[in-house]
Amino acid sequence: MGATTLAPPQPQDAAASPPSSPPGPWIYRPWIDLTVGCGAWSAPLLLAGFYAANAYGQTCTVAFYFLALLFNYPHFMATVYRAYHTHAEFAKYRIFTIHVALILALAGVVAHLWYPLLPWIFTLYICWSPWHYTGQNFGLLMMFARRAGVPPTEAERRALHLSFIASYVLLMVSFHTGTSGDPMILSLGLAPGFTLPARVALAIFFVGASGWAIASLARRSTVRAIIAPLTLTVTQFLWFLLPVAIELISGREVPQTRYSSGLLAVLHSTQYLWITSYYQKREARAAGESNWRVSRYLVTLVAGGIALFIPGPWIVSRVFHADFAASFLTFTALVNLHHFILDGALWKLRDSRIAALLLDTRQRAGDAVTGTRGGFAAATGWLAGQTRGARMLRIGTAMLLFGWAGLDQLRFYWSSKTRNLASLERAAELNPNDSAVQMRLARAEQLVGQREASVQAMQRAAVMSPDSLEVQETFARSLIEVGRDADAYAQYQKMLTRWPRNTNALVNYGLLAQRLGHEEDAIDSWQRAVDVDPTQANAQLYLAQGLDQRGEIQAAARHYRAYLESAAADPAEHPGETGTVLAALIKVADADAAVNQAAEASKGYSAAIGYAEQAVDKALESLSLAHFADLQDKQGDPAGAAGSYQRALALDTGLSDPRSAAVDWFNYGQFLHRHRQPERLVFSCFLKAEGLLGTNPNPSGELNAAVRDARAESEVRLEQAAATVRRNFQETANEAAALPTTAFASVVAREK
Repeated sequence: MGATTLAPPQPQDAAASPPSSPPGPWIYRPWIDLTVGCGAWSAPLLLAGFYAANAYGQTCTVAFYFLALLFNYPHFMATVYRAYHTHAEFAKYRIFTIHVALILALAGVVAHLWYPLLPWIFTLYICWSPWHYTGQNFGLLMMFARRAGVPPTEAERRALHLSFIASYVLLMVSFHTGTSGDPMILSLGLAPGFTLPARVALAIFFVGASGWAIASLARRSTVRAIIAPLTLTVTQFLWFLLPVAIELISGREVPQTRYSSGLLAVLHSTQYLWITSYYQKREARAAGESNWRVSRYLVTLVAGGIALFIPGPWIVSRVFHADFAASFLTFTALVNLHHFILDGALWKLRDSRIAALLLDTRQRAGDAVTGTRGGFAAATGWLAGQTRGARMLRIGTAMLLFGWAGLDQLRFYWSSKTRNLASLERAAELNPNDSAVQMRLARAEQLVGQREASVQAMQRAAVMSPDSLEVQETFARSLIEVGRDADAYAQYQKMLTRWPRNTNALVNYGLLAQRLGHEEDAIDSWQRAVDVDPTQANAQLYLAQGLDQRGEIQAAARHYRAYLESAAADPAEHPGETGTVLAALIKVADADAAVNQAAEASKGYSAAIGYAEQAVDKALESLSLAHFADLQDKQGDPAGAAGSYQRALALDTGLSDPRSAAVDWFNYGQFLHRHRQPERLVFSCFLKAEGLLGTNPNPSGELNAAVRDARAESEVRLEQAAATVRRNFQETANEAAALPTTAFASVVAREK
């Protein structure tokens, strides 16, 4: 019972055709009607489903796939059966049974040939599904109210109608808040700050409007008459408002695909089968078909449902080598869309024949018979006949479909065992043209150390799904993981011809270009990435580092600043990047110092020192202090520079980085020499630096030479006193590191 059941029966219809005798509100029995038809079992089943999905995720996935075979697929076939099984119905809805079906079939062909269409089709299906569920709930509520002899007034109907619409809009607003985590689902990306008050207002409206309408109905009816409409209203709340409330309270997002195609789809499908089986039984009886059986009808629906969903993807993937995963999503979306459209046209309580059968209006029962007799034979001819050959063909076809469904279930079961390599290999043997299975197979092979086999499986997935960015990216990363940088580089080149504005691909392509020695390509790729998305922090950082290595200090500083702004705006997105942030702060301050912006440089060094101290990163705190000391010295503050140098040297003693410590002692020695401090102190600093470099397993030749030359020149200046300092250089070095800042003040005074 589709979405257009939201279109209400005209008030005059309800008034003009009262039942000749009260038919009673129930379709089968009260407990069945309330549990299945009105969704009274929603709360316990949704709770159980939520628990099972978290505790037994893989088992739940397999179970739902099997439940789809028993409930979801047949409920689609119920609509097809209704529209196509008689010539009268087929002709009456020709625009839907022929023209819409052909348009959707064409869309399916295009989606198989042009992958970008698939997310649009699938998103439409996901967003339409809740509307379809809403229409069915509202239509059943109207039916039960009228069967109970309390048709809603215009005001009550409008309040219920608008409240149900509000619940659907509420869910859609939630679906489209923020970015989508599913590549198959397109999101409007609405801001949470905008949608939160809208969702609250819609929820309040639903509770208020539906509550008023149900209370108004209750005042002029009995508990027996009102219990079904009340249950359906609660069901609508559980299906639409409760997931949003859980999301807002717990902060856990409700995935669109899981919501629309999981347990809720099963609940809707059983509800649909419950009402259609009743309708078809009444219609058959009215047409004089005394041999009509519910069991035969349900078997037909199961077989027909299998035919709608299973053979198509298998045939397309095996015969045309299309990706089974994408093909299955395409068939699923298009069959659903056809169902929504066709179902909306078929089920209207304002249709006198439907009203006669669902509302039990005796005087219109004859309408239910009109056009049904002889239609089956006219439409299907020999195939639907009772000859032995026709029966054998029908039985054989059903057995083939059931066998095919069993094979599909088995393949799905094996493919769901994501860590079982043998099961995944069996699933791939049944249908190798499935990118999803090949990707799982690649991960399983990687876990057991079969790295080359893993890459080959990922390559098969990439060949099968050339238009899937997710698959292509995963293949590229797998190439990097096995050290095939050149192949990964070529893969990213191919990806960028297809997705030239994908920032992740641009960033990774730049890293590979740099690793392979293509420095210009690397910088160009990172520049393109920041042009596309200036908030791409990694691209800003890599571009800054590349420009810095090329000597373009000021250009690099601009991108270091952009990286720092991104890191400060969203620290949670940059965990473990303390060292990178500190290095960027120092680089920016160095760039400011290079263009004589002393005040800005001083702020930058101070920020770096404070941040390093807070992060307990002594190495970068020491580096920040050394750079700050150089700035202070150039700005005519030798006392401040001495204090910064000495703090850096004190931090170096607790580090296992002799080279950095040697650099600091060497620079401090030069600083002391420039400011005419005792030569023995200068000489001890150079000796200390030389000794530290001697412990470095990978010394820098250039630095060694500079320290050696500086030590030799100082030794010449000391003459005979150098030997004394050598014997006690550690004590003298300690004296130099503790030199009071007043010593520099007196030097400044003498110079003046």
